[in-house]
This record gives sequence, structure tokens and C-alpha cells, in this order.
Amino acid sequence: MTEGTISRRTLLAGTAAAGLPLPALAVAPTPAAANLFIGTGGHGHTYPGATLPFGMVQLSPDTDVERWDACSGYHRTDTSIMGFSHTHLSGTGIGDMLDVLVVPTRGPVQLLPGPLDNPDAGYRQRFTAEHAEPGYYRVALESGVRAELTVTDRTGYHRYTFPAGPAHILVDLSHLVLDKSDQPPLVTDASLTLDPDGTLTGSRTVHRWAKGRHIHFALQTSRTPSRVTLYGDGDAQQPAGARAVKGMRLKAVLHYDDAGAAPILIRCGISGVDVAGARANLAAEGRSWDFDAVRRAAQTAWTREFDAMRVEGGTADQRTIFASALYHALIAPTLLSDVDGRYIGLDRKPHALARGEAAYSSYSLWDTYRALHPLLTIVAPDKAQSLVADLIRQTQQSPYGPPVWPLQGVETGTMIGWHAVSVLAEAQAKGIEADYAAAWPAIAKRSFDFTAPDRDNSKGRDVYDAKGYVPADVWFESVSRTQEYAYDDWASAHLARAAGRTAEADRLLKRSGNWRNVIDGKAGFAKPRFADGRWWSPYDPIQLGHMPKPWWRDYTEANGWQATFLNQHDVYGLIAHMGGDAAFEARLDALFTAPSTLPANAPPDISGLVGQYAHGNEPNHHVAYLYAYTGAAWKTQAMVRRLCVEMYKNDPDGIIGNDDCGQMSAWFVLSSLGFYPVDPVEAVYVFGSPLFERAEIRLPGGKRLTIEAPGNRADTPYVRAVSRNGKSWTKNWISHAELMQGGRLTFTMSATPVKSFGQAKADRPPSNGHGAA
Repeated sequence: MTEGTISRRTLLAGTAAAGLPLPALAVAPTPAAANLFIGTGGHGHTYPGATLPFGMVQLSPDTDVERWDACSGYHRTDTSIMGFSHTHLSGTGIGDMLDVLVVPTRGPVQLLPGPLDNPDAGYRQRFTAEHAEPGYYRVALESGVRAELTVTDRTGYHRYTFPAGPAHILVDLSHLVLDKSDQPPLVTDASLTLDPDGTLTGSRTVHRWAKGRHIHFALQTSRTPSRVTLYGDGDAQQPAGARAVKGMRLKAVLHYDDAGAAPILIRCGISGVDVAGARANLAAEGRSWDFDAVRRAAQTAWTREFDAMRVEGGTADQRTIFASALYHALIAPTLLSDVDGRYIGLDRKPHALARGEAAYSSYSLWDTYRALHPLLTIVAPDKAQSLVADLIRQTQQSPYGPPVWPLQGVETGTMIGWHAVSVLAEAQAKGIEADYAAAWPAIAKRSFDFTAPDRDNSKGRDVYDAKGYVPADVWFESVSRTQEYAYDDWASAHLARAAGRTAEADRLLKRSGNWRNVIDGKAGFAKPRFADGRWWSPYDPIQLGHMPKPWWRDYTEANGWQATFLNQHDVYGLIAHMGGDAAFEARLDALFTAPSTLPANAPPDISGLVGQYAHGNEPNHHVAYLYAYTGAAWKTQAMVRRLCVEMYKNDPDGIIGNDDCGQMSAWFVLSSLGFYPVDPVEAVYVFGSPLFERAEIRLPGGKRLTIEAPGNRADTPYVRAVSRNGKSWTKNWISHAELMQGGRLTFTMSATPVKSFGQAKADRPPSNGHGAA
């Protein structure tokens, strides 16, 4: 981790258990075709439990809370389960959440989980027969308990079937992700109350990643416990009959003398606002004790989402990977608002929404602006519109302006830049209706008011504005900051113009060219530059920075090789700056063929190397498509097909890096369809190499888009020709507006390169508002 900045970081290091892949169908995706264990191994950081599309509750097993590879609370190589908590993050590089842990078990009451390497020392339990599908999870615990989980949007449902005899259920309100760098107290203002109607309610404030976030719950059981015992700080047992306890690390034990007499069901509503909100959510969505009916409703919700897209061809594994990637692309951002429309804004205050509106959390924007949000504008445009309206509200409410990485009403400030503006500008360019002008004052403050409150993600804005770059001897991660601030200026310029702010738009547009000031065109690399104008010398593109201290890096989760191609919005300017088409193409070749060596201080995020290209981290996700801008589209096709095949597997270790709230998965979905948004704000898609023979996408207004590649095989990665609705299509790209008209897009594939396709300058993708010169 870089010192002095909030960045995704290593928590510890680690190991994990379980899960056989589900069978693939001949036509995918369907909920049954998805393997929810993809990404639960390696560094994928996903979880296998039950959630709904973009739901508030993610009810999932937790196996560990102390390793970076268990950021989601789960890792497939672990051999014991601590319990089942109601909130999780999918694929992130920092851990948080894991709220309201429920532990069904038998035997003596144990109040601590015990270490991973010795499950017998605590309430951990070994497990077998693990199964997961969208909206449902089950497992057999060593205590003999069969645990099943399903969900509504805001309520988690548990069904526990016990062996004959007594048992108990522990509710651990002290459970959370741990990190050696954390400073206590990690939980404050905790409370548990056993209400007269038997509902267990509680609250806590968590100071983990999103410091100061609040969570509240209301939990009911289908069978009245024989007795309930409350525990306070230091696991102090409260007097018999105690109905409430306050402190920081609290627990409750629900005892059942005849637990095996019938299954015990739990339904637990949560809220980020207050206990009343949790109760209301539970009352609205937890009206029944029919677990199977709730499970069927969850399955129906997922089937409805999956029905928006179908693919044929490829291998069985590739169809399963596609279904799983689509699933992971539809679980975040997560719902934040209660049934009554209340939510906590980024000003840390409660707000109320109009009927039909929703607020969201878990925006991993540094990652997801690249592919996840563009994908949603195609497969879920109504959801994209809802998210845009929410981001506009959050932009207005945040003391910092456009959101960076908001989590549960807290701006974490993680990563650099303020990429909510990309999501907004993309949506505006694609004709998604919203009040974009309402966001402009806060965008202007972030862009021009250098005395305004700041977060680490936008350090150096003043010197960037004055000098045209962030000096490497003034701020860490200076090269990446300069490039990403330039991209956000590009996006913000569009929003300024839409708001009628012509002068500010012109200023931002000019400033969006600041990327040039950290690209040494003669050397062909993005390089650190000092305040006096000197470049770092002698320069080594493998290194992460010019200073020996490992936390003072010049790039954000990248090195000089990877950062050189970060420019997404002015590709032709970058090509010219580096010597023209041939020189730029050669530099791309060098990226993909360079030795895959990294310095000792490289973060684990730099993974999935092909040469020095890093597919496991987001800054390079568009780079394979840059060949198309030089007229060498066939090289894009070959590399995209290779990445689809080599970087994704039908295996728990099947995502080459952190999935980052669906970004890695969204890359696969779009690229396997045959196109990708190099610059989302440009609102066009560059063609790559479709993976399947046929795909069908349901579009608004009853339209359908059919993408065909007849006879497409593993050995036909190249595009010979493209037609649209039966007419020749020579362009190597298509606009969003054209794509959303539906119809038939047909790729004729080839086993050998067809270098003429997309070679003419008139057929190359536009960038920075214009085509190739």
C-alpha cells in the first residue's frame, strides 16, 4: 500500500475451500449455467452466497477475515465456515461489510471463531456438500446442521435443519474484516435489544474501510427460542432475562432445547439508516415463512435478468464463464435505500427519495466506469438510468463533489480521479435522460476550486492546473494522477457543455490534453516528471517509481509500461505524440512481448501478464483494442481472443485479478460479444473478436440485437468482414445509438489475419470527437 493515500491494499496473505462447478447448458446464460464459485479462489475476491440483482443483502458464508485473498469474507481453499453474514463486497481489493454474522451450531457455546488452522478452537465448522446458484446457497456443516440461504432485496432468509436434540444460534455483532494496520476501536455504538415481540434488533458503527458507516438490523425466528443470552464487551454474559446490551463487541445466543424438532427459519432485514428502517424493510419483504417461495422469487428475478442475453457456440466452459461473468456484472452497485425511500447520503445525513427512485452503494468507479457501466447501458438501460440519477444526487451531497468510491454513505476516496463524471458523461452522450446540470456545480468545485475539501484521490489538482501535470517530487502516483485527471477533465467538459457552461467546457477540454506532459514521446513511455521539468533519469519502465521508498510510487497499481497506454480519450493524439501509426503499433507490440518481470514492490493487483500488459488490473483493459486505431485491427482480434481464452477459466481461480464489483467480468461479457468501449464517453464500441457463434440481446422497445459469427471456432480469431442487417459494414466500430437500434450484426471469421479489414483511416474508430487524420 502507498503511504499517505487510500489505495487498494494487501490485508495479509493467504489460503481457502469448496465448490464444484455447475453444469453448463447448450444455450447460455441462464441462472443454472452460472458457476458462482468462479472468482472465489486466487485473487478474484468474490463470494458464493445469495443475493438479488443489485440487492442490498448479500447473504453468504464467511471463511476468513484476516487475509487479502479473503476480502469478500470467503476463499475456496479454506476448510471451515465461521458463519453467514448479510453484507459482502464482490471482488474488491479492500475488505469491509460482513454485517450480522449468524452461526447455527450444537454443543457448548463458543463466542470466538478460533483460528483458521484450528477450527476446533472456536465456533468455526468444517463443511461439505456446498452448492450455490443465483439467489440460493446451501451447505452441510460438521455439527450436522444443513444451512440454506436465500434473499429478497433487503432481507436475508435462513433455513437451518438440525439433528435431534438441543442446539443454538449465535448472532455475532462483533464480526468484521480485520487488518494488521487497523487501529481500534473498529466497532462503536453497538447495541442489541430483544423486543417484546421476540424480534432481535441491533445497530453498530463500523470503522473499517468506510469509516463511520452504520448498519442496523431486525431479526426474527420461525420458532421461539427456549431462552436468549446476551453478551457484552469482553464476552461478559448479561444477567438472565436481560433484554438489551450496549457496547462495542456484542453477541446474542438463541438456545433451542429441541432444535431438531423442525427446521428453524430466520429472516433478517437490514438498513443503513436506523432500526426502524430495518424493521420496515423486514415487514415489507419478510411477510412469509415460506423459504421455498422466497427462493423461487429470487430465481425468477435472476431469470428475468439473464433472459436479456443469450449465447450459443463456444465451449461448455466458455458458456459457463459467460453466464458467471454476467451474474457478477449484475450484483453491484448495491441497493442502499430502504422501502420508505430513506438512505444515508455522502454528507452523512439521512435523505428521502421520491417514489420509484433508489439509492445505491458499492460503486467501484475507478474500475467499473470502463466496462461495467457501459455494459449496463446495453443490457439494463433502466438500471443505468437509475444509477445515473443516484450519482447525480451523490455528487450534490458529497462535500468533495463527484463520487470516487462511495460505500454505505461514506466516501472512501479510494484510488485516484473522480470517475463518476465518466459514468455521467457517457450516459449523457448515450441519450439517457437525467438532470445533468444539477451535478455541474459540484463538478466545477472538484475541477476548479483548489481550496475545497479534498481526498487523497485528487491530490495535486492545483499544481496540475497550473503546470499541466502533477510533479513527481511533489505528489506520489504523479504520472497516473495526471493521466486520470485529464480523462476526468474530458468527461467533465462534456457535462459542462451540456449545462451551458461553454467557457468552463473549453478550459476542461484544453486541460484534458495534459496527458502529453507525462509522456516522453521520444522515449515512448509515460515517465515521472519533476517540478523543474526534468524527466526521471535513468528511467526504468519496469519500476513503479523513482524513489526507494515503496509507498512513494509514480504510478497507481501500474508501472511505466502499463501507464504508457492509459490514455483512452485522445488515442490519435497519443499516436502522433509517439511518432505515428508504425511507431505506436511497434510500441504496443513491445508491451505484449516484453519480459513479464516486476519489481519486488509491485502490488498483487498487477497480474495476468502478457509481456508487460496486465489484464488482472483495470488500467490496461482497453489496451488490446488500441491496435485498431493504427489500422492493425487484426492484432486487436488476436489479442482479445487470447485474453478471453487465457485469462478466464471455469474454476474458482477463474478470474485473473480482483473482479472489482464486476469490471473484470464485464470486460469478458463485452469482449466475448465482439466489441468494447475504449472510451465510454465517446459512446462507440471498437470491434474485437467474438467468442461465440451467436448472441442475442434484448433491447428496449421490444428490439433485439443478434450478433452472429457463423462457424466461429477456437482457430478463427480474425475478422474477415462485417455486415449489418445484410449490408457490408466496413467500419471497425459501431456507435451506441446504432447498436441500440437492434438488428443483425454478422462477423465473418477467419483462421488467418485479414489485414485490410478496418485498415482504412475512414474505418478506424473515432477518438476525441474525430476520426483518424
